[in-house]
Amino acid sequence: MSSTLHRRLFVAGTATMALIVAACGQGGQQRTGIWAAGSSTVFPFSTRVAENFGRNNPNGSPPRVESLGTGGGIQAFCQGVGPSTPDIANASRRMKGSEFDLCASNGVTDIIEIKIGYDGLVVATSRTGADFVLQGSDLYLALAKEVPGPNGTFIPNPHRTWDQVRAGLPPARIQVYGPPPTSGTRDSWVELAMTPAAEAVPQVAALAESDEDRFEAIAHTLREDGAWVDSGENDNAIVQTLTRTPGSVGVFGYSFLEENIGQVKPALVNGVSPTLETIASGEYPISRSMFIYVKKAHIGVIPGLQEFLVEFTSEAATGRGGYLQDRGMVPLPTDERMAQRSVATNLTVMTRPE
Repeated sequence: MSSTLHRRLFVAGTATMALIVAACGQGGQQRTGIWAAGSSTVFPFSTRVAENFGRNNPNGSPPRVESLGTGGGIQAFCQGVGPSTPDIANASRRMKGSEFDLCASNGVTDIIEIKIGYDGLVVATSRTGADFVLQGSDLYLALAKEVPGPNGTFIPNPHRTWDQVRAGLPPARIQVYGPPPTSGTRDSWVELAMTPAAEAVPQVAALAESDEDRFEAIAHTLREDGAWVDSGENDNAIVQTLTRTPGSVGVFGYSFLEENIGQVKPALVNGVSPTLETIASGEYPISRSMFIYVKKAHIGVIPGLQEFLVEFTSEAATGRGGYLQDRGMVPLPTDERMAQRSVATNLTVMTRPE
C-alpha cells in the first residue's frame, strides 16, 4: 500500500477524533476503515475476518490488512494514535516489554491484548523429496552459525549436508528457507526450535548455566553461509521455492502447510507430526500463540473497530470448527476462548509484558 493510502481520511465529526488528530499533529487528516498490520502468519486469519466483517457491514469501508512482519507491525502501531497509525497490530508472539515502552513513549498507553489461537511452525520439504525425521540437536547442528569444536571451543558450522549432522538424515545439501529477523516467526523459531536443540548438546547447555548471554548468541545466531536463507515475509513464496528446489527445506506456519499440503509435507520433530490436535495439546514442540493488539483510544473513533473485535473473537471465527480453523488456525481451549472474548467485549487493557 502507498503512503497516501496509509493516510486516507478518517470519518469526520467527533470531538474525540479532533483530540486524537491534534495530539498526533495530523492537522485534520482523517481515515475511514479499520487498519491492521503485522505478522505474515496472522495475516491470512485477519484477512479472513476482514472479509467476513466487510460482507456483514456493506455500508462501511472494508478493513485493510497488511503483512509487515510482527516487528514491523508493532513498530508502526507504536508510533502514536491517530489516522497515520494502525488500529491493530497482528503478532505471532507476545509484545515485548521494550515495544510496550515504545508505545507508551508515543502516547499509546491503553493497549488491548487478545490471544486469538495457536499456530505451529513446520519444517517442510517438497512432497516429492526425502522424508525428514528431526530429533534432539539436529536443528541446532544444522543451522547454527557456530557449533562445538575441540577442547571446548566453538567453530564455524562445518556441516554441508544433513547426513553430516546425523546418520540417517537425507544426504541433501543443507538449504533452509525461513523468516527474516523482522518476523515474529523468526523470534518463535529461535525460541521454540533452536533453543531446545542447542540445549540437547552438553557443551552448549553448560553455557546456559555459566554465561546466559553467550548461550543465547550461540543458540540463536543462524548461519550466514547460504545454508539458512532469509526469505522475506511471504510464506507462500517459500512453498513455491521448495517445489522448485529439490532437497531444500522451508520453515513457516502450520496454516501454510494446510493450504499447500498437495505440494509440501512436514518433518517429524521429536517423533511428532504437526496437526491441529498435537499443536493444541502442546505435544508438537514447535508451537506458539498468536495475538492481536488494539488501541483503546481508537475504539468509538474508527467506525466498526469494536464490532470487528467481537467478530474476531466470535465462536464462528475462532471456535472449534470455525472459519479460521478452516484456514489452519488451532483454536484455544473453550475456557481460554471465553476469557479472550471477555477481554474483547470489556476492552480490558494489558499490563506491561515482562
